[in-house]
Amino acid sequence: MESDALRQKIVEILEDKRARGIISIYVENVTILADYFIICDGTSSTHIRTLADDVEKTLRDNYGHECRHREGYNSARWVLLDYGDVVVHIFHEEDRKFYDIERLWSDGVVALKQ
Repeated sequence: MESDALRQKIVEILEDKRARGIISIYVENVTILADYFIICDGTSSTHIRTLADDVEKTLRDNYGHECRHREGYNSARWVLLDYGDVVVHIFHEEDRKFYDIERLWSDGVVALKQ
């Protein structure tokens, strides 16, 4: 699956589980880390874990994509899911505002609002 198709599928999964403020940022031209960052927030630790679980389960079971690395699941304030070309950041609303990674990647980056 190409990185844009993977990005689109992840966004659909997050939308289905009512993630808030979903944004995709195209970063391929400014970093070797990934092609896209997807950023969203959940309403509680339980919601954040549910979002992460559903992304992982759907991509694994339906598309054979395994998450390469997962961070922050236990605290569920900022969960990072690394799929190589696409990195998913699922924040608690307060932490998203505090870290403001959209701003950090805004120079020379095209944001694809969902």
